[in-house]
Amino acid sequence: MEVVILCGGKGTRLSEYTQFIPKPMIEIGGKPILMHLMEFYASFGHRDFILCLGYKGDKIQEHFKNIKDWNIQFADTGENSNKAERLARVKNNIKASTFLVSYGDDITDVDINEIIEFHHKKNKIVTLTAVPLVSPFGIMELNKKDDVISFKEKPKLNHFMNGGFYAMKKEIFDFIKQGYDLEKETFEELAKQNEIAAFKHYGFWKSMNTLKDVIELNELYGKGDAPWLKWTGKE
Repeated sequence: MEVVILCGGKGTRLSEYTQFIPKPMIEIGGKPILMHLMEFYASFGHRDFILCLGYKGDKIQEHFKNIKDWNIQFADTGENSNKAERLARVKNNIKASTFLVSYGDDITDVDINEIIEFHHKKNKIVTLTAVPLVSPFGIMELNKKDDVISFKEKPKLNHFMNGGFYAMKKEIFDFIKQGYDLEKETFEELAKQNEIAAFKHYGFWKSMNTLKDVIELNELYGKGDAPWLKWTGKE
């Protein structure tokens, strides 16, 4: 199945890296996170990639242009495009009626083929991976007398957030209008029409948005505790 990866943003919160390279080229264990992501998809048999390039996209193309085991299309989708615009600009590159979409800075250990199976079963236009929201702070549990009885360090909350890792039908393009944001407008319209399904994933998921995230992912890799590698056989 074709995999569209949105990897054209500027990554301003990681400017210590991104003034020189695009965000998906930031390394985990000496290898770009984008390479980890593509190896992850390839381990499930999905080796046809459409990379939506933008900011410093030439750095990505130079790194991946000689890979022979995968079919890679490099699409310049503009430096200042939002996610919906990037996706719309590769509409004609996508040949199948159903395809996969991922952001270029998220990593997970979800079973991609289970998402696809769930997507076909639900028969919606979009299936997204729903992951539990993790509190950015530690929380306390109090009793009825306001005594502190326990502490929980950054627990998973009883709410879900959009973790990306999508399966989509090509009908998605009927809902992408000029100036639309993917999550705020396109998905909102699809939700109103009951056309989005959520595949719940309680395992590992992490987005690389800050220097702290880069450090944590490299620490996991360095300790041999990188959950996404279980699918690639490179643990």
